[in-house]
Amino acid sequence: MNRLKVFLTSLSFRTGVIVLLCCVPAYVVAFAQMALPFSATMKGILWVLFFGVAKLLQYTGLAILGAEGVKRLKRAMRNRKKSPKMA
Repeated sequence: MNRLKVFLTSLSFRTGVIVLLCCVPAYVVAFAQMALPFSATMKGILWVLFFGVAKLLQYTGLAILGAEGVKRLKRAMRNRKKSPKMA
């Protein structure tokens, strides 16, 4: 487990952000598939599968970023909202 953590923290900030962004489509698919005409059992299986993948991607992205990366990401989002739009 420690080797995995060391490996994930050695990845770049950009990789962490990409992994975090990949969890969004997995969450969308997890809930959107409920509208499809599948049996309740199949819907449950698909929901568990896609929701699990989304959580895996979310926690992996957070492990890659670490505490400093999350602070950096929040700071970037805050600065993006404050800056005037150029157009």
